This record gives sequence, C-alpha cells and structure tokens, in this order.
Amino acid sequence: MEEKILKKAEYWQSSIFDDETRNEVKRLMENNPQELIESFYQDLEFGTGGLRGIMGVGTNRMNKYTVGMATQGLSNYLSKNFPGQKIKAVISYDCRNNSEFFAKITASVFSANGIKVYLFKELRPTPELSFAIRYLGCHTGVMITASHNPKEYNGYKVYWQDGGQVINPHDKAIIEEVRNISDVSQVKFDESLKNVEYILEEIDEVYTDRIKEILLNKDEIQKANLNIVFTPIHGSTVKILPKALAKAGFKNVNIVQEQGVPDGNFSTVKSPNPEEISALEMGINLARELNADIVMGTDPDGDRLGIVIRRKNGDYLALNGNQTATILTWYLLEEWKRQNKLTGKEFIVKTIVTTDLLAEMAKYYNVKYFDVLTGFKYIADLIEKNFGKLKFIGGGEESYGYLVDDFVRDKDAVLSCTLIAEIASWAKNRNMTLEDLLIDIYVKFGYYLEGLKSITKTGIRGLQEIKQMMENFRNSTPQTINSVKVVMLHDFLKSKSVDMISDLRYDINLPKSDVLQFDLKDGTKITVRPSGTEPKIKFYVSVKDKLDSYDEYENKTRELKSKIESYINWMVNYK
Repeated sequence: MEEKILKKAEYWQSSIFDDETRNEVKRLMENNPQELIESFYQDLEFGTGGLRGIMGVGTNRMNKYTVGMATQGLSNYLSKNFPGQKIKAVISYDCRNNSEFFAKITASVFSANGIKVYLFKELRPTPELSFAIRYLGCHTGVMITASHNPKEYNGYKVYWQDGGQVINPHDKAIIEEVRNISDVSQVKFDESLKNVEYILEEIDEVYTDRIKEILLNKDEIQKANLNIVFTPIHGSTVKILPKALAKAGFKNVNIVQEQGVPDGNFSTVKSPNPEEISALEMGINLARELNADIVMGTDPDGDRLGIVIRRKNGDYLALNGNQTATILTWYLLEEWKRQNKLTGKEFIVKTIVTTDLLAEMAKYYNVKYFDVLTGFKYIADLIEKNFGKLKFIGGGEESYGYLVDDFVRDKDAVLSCTLIAEIASWAKNRNMTLEDLLIDIYVKFGYYLEGLKSITKTGIRGLQEIKQMMENFRNSTPQTINSVKVVMLHDFLKSKSVDMISDLRYDINLPKSDVLQFDLKDGTKITVRPSGTEPKIKFYVSVKDKLDSYDEYENKTRELKSKIESYINWMVNYK
C-alpha cells in the first residue's frame, strides 16, 4: 500500500475527527485494505457541478468532512465575489441516506461564515431549489443529491444566483477555493445554526402557482379526466408533484403507495432511475389494475421524468427521453403558433446527444434552436444570456430531463409531468394516445430513432479503461463504422470538426469536453463520451428515415432498432 494513503488514513484517526470516523478508519486499516485504498487514494474531486461519490470515511468519500471542506471553499469564494454584501444561500435535499445530515452540515458551515441560509424543512426536489434561489434573491444554492445513482452514493450540486448550476468562470474559481482547503481544521462550523431560517410552504405555493400559469389548454384537462398513476420512486416529489397536478385540475391521480415513502435504500427497486423500465414496474402494475392512461415516475431529486403510456390495444409502452422531448417540444411549438404567440424571437435548446428531430421542428416553426454540451447547466446559461432578448420556450435532453419557461433554471420533472399530463389530455380528447401523436410527428418531420449503450467500469482500473477507450477513438479515428463512411468528426475536447472527405477543419464554439461525435454518410450520428456523474462510458446512436404512413411504423421501428444495435456493437468492440 502506498505510503501517502497510510499517512492520510493515520491523519483521519487524529482528534480533529469524531469517534465514529476514527473507529471506521481503524477498522478499514485492520480488516479491509482494498476499501482503505479506494477511500483514500485521491481526494473526492469537486468538479464543475460539485461533489458526487460513495458515502463513507476518507478523502475520496462523501462525509461530513468532505462536505464541510467543499462548503468552506464555496463560502470563501462567495465572500470574495460579493464583498460587502449580505450573502444569502438556499439549501434543499432529497431522500437519500444522510441527505438531511449533509444539508445541515452545509448550513452549519455557511452560517459560521456569516451567510444567511434558507434551509428547506423537508426534502424538496432540485427544480424547486432552483426556483427558490431567484425567488428569495440568493447568491447561491446547494442541492444534496446523487440524482439517480445507486443508494451508496450522495452528492452536492452548486447553483449560482441565476438559479442554474455553476459554470465558467465560477465553477473553476470555486474548485480552486475548495482545493485551497487542505485541512479539516480550516473549516468553520456553527452547531447553533444561528443564521439559518427554515422554509417550505411559501415556496411550495408560489412554485406550483407558476407551474399552473404555463399550462396552455386548461379546458382540455377538465374534459379528459385523465387517469394518472404517479410514483416518486421514494423520492422528493412525493408531496409537491401531486400538489402541482391538483392545482392544474387533475383529479384522478393515483400514487404508488409502496413507493410514496421516502427511502434512501430504494427498497422496492434495483435502481431509482426512471430511465430503466424496472423502476416503473410497480406503477405499470397499478396502471393495469386501474386501466390508467399514463404512468409518470420521477428520480430521487425530481429532475428526471419517465413516462409510460397505455396503447390503444391496452398494452403499456415506455417512452424514451427523446420521444418525450419530441412530444413536449411539438406541443409547445404548435400551441404557441396556434395562439399567435410566436414573434420570431423565441428559441428552444437541446443537447448535442439529443434527437435532431427537435431542430427539424424548430426550423419548421421558424423558432431559433441551440445545441449545447450534455448538462442542463448549459441550457440554463443560454436562458440567462438571452433573458430579455429572446424568449425561451422549452428545452430538453435525451436523459429524461426537460424544462419549459424560464422561472426554473434546471430540468424540472414536476413542471414536465404537469405539462405532459396536459398533452395526454389533449390527445385523449381527440381519441389519440401519445403514441399516435408521436407517429404523426414522425410522418410529418421524419422518423428519428435513438439508442444508448452505457458500460460501467468502476474503481481506479475502470477510470483508466474508460480513458484508454476514448484515446483509441481519438488517436485511431475509424474511417468507416460498420462499413459506412465517416464523413465528419467532431472532437469537442479539441474544439474542432474535421471533414473526413476534404480534411477541412472548423471551430466548435462550445466549451471543451471529452466528447467525440461521428457523422456517417447514411445520416447516422454516433457520440461517445464518459459520463460526468457515474463511472460509465456512453455510446449514443441516432438514425433516421422517412415514414410515409402510420401502417409502416412497426416494420420501420424494427428496421431502425436493428440498425442501431449493429452500430452500437461495432463501437463497443472497437480497438
């Protein structure tokens, strides 16, 4: 074992740490050397979005000391950035084990640094935190969550005064301040929480009122009487989302009771990720019993949304993130046009791995659209930069995150659930399902279908393997993929696009990111990127074709799915 790891572990047995921590470090030193290495081989990195990691003792784990050091660094940056001002912060947390504890640690450090803290009295979702930052006039916000990661994880997401997650230059400057906190003794704690004020009901009311205001066809809701099944998957939307739906006029909302209890162990699911159909199985079973029209499920911190719809034959169909984004974007654009709200100064945003069908629809409706890197903070940044100049209609990403309007600056499953339910009501009143609506969109604009393969590689070795895979694609760029010519390579780390035919090079006007994107001769787009939040490398494939009629849909779907699978297999096995 490396000497520096032992020195770190020995330091964590000093009197500055509490008894529980010292005892656990001692146990690892005596009985579990491999876990000791994983816990101390590096410092848990404070990245551009904050912290995320496995909970436990050590410098590479989420615990009261790593959270305290992060908050002290953030506090120091706030003091430098807002000299002479009364700095204010708001904190929320989800259902995860230790989330409330970490929220109070964060509040304690802020308070000790003279920062006024608004702390949610109970767990509340990420989008409500984003809303509260601007509503309360705060300079920053912190959300304690690891999103949809496994139960062993927790995290710490940092927001700026615009309500969006921190980006350049603040993110790098905060990281530097956090790195300057080299010792736990530099952290100030205030156990009395003297500068802390608890919040809840007022924010709930104004937030859900704003959601109600953005609905486009309230009469459709009353007429349809949509039968809804909702599951918070043990998470933070358990109270606020039913309240939002009730205010909007939905009266037939059925909560999956077994998953309506906050539970950091997520005891009824293998993973609390609504992207995985298994997380919604209990909701689907209840929907079958009730003959429900739609199932909606949110992740632990309430920013991602999974949708399952009842087909005309009575079966239930899970929509993927691109399909939900397509339906939502079409409805917004169509209704804004029908209601004469389009002036030529509106825009939508999508990420570079989200379906290009959104761009096709934006062109048709003469609405500007922007592509951004993966991460909703980039969408929030565009909203802020264009505030007062262009009107943001909506935006989304393939990973089940969507936003409508600009009063929240992060993906919002509460708002999205409410609007998707309105769209389902609109369709039901026309004897359509959301699948029917989706097929109509494909016939009009083209059939775009996407696939994703994520490969998990954990630990030190896993990080090295992911790095090597990216180097292979970057340094030995394939000229063909699955026998189809690569016509364009976009290297976002080098900020360059290369025409593979002419060798002409073009600048990419986006922040640098470890992402490679291949445009193929047949119109396929393939993207490779390491996950920024999980130990995974991800392969995205987007294919497209014409769809002439509803009757062709089933056969065309099988054809495109087979095509996607062949491309993914080729990419995964590339050496």
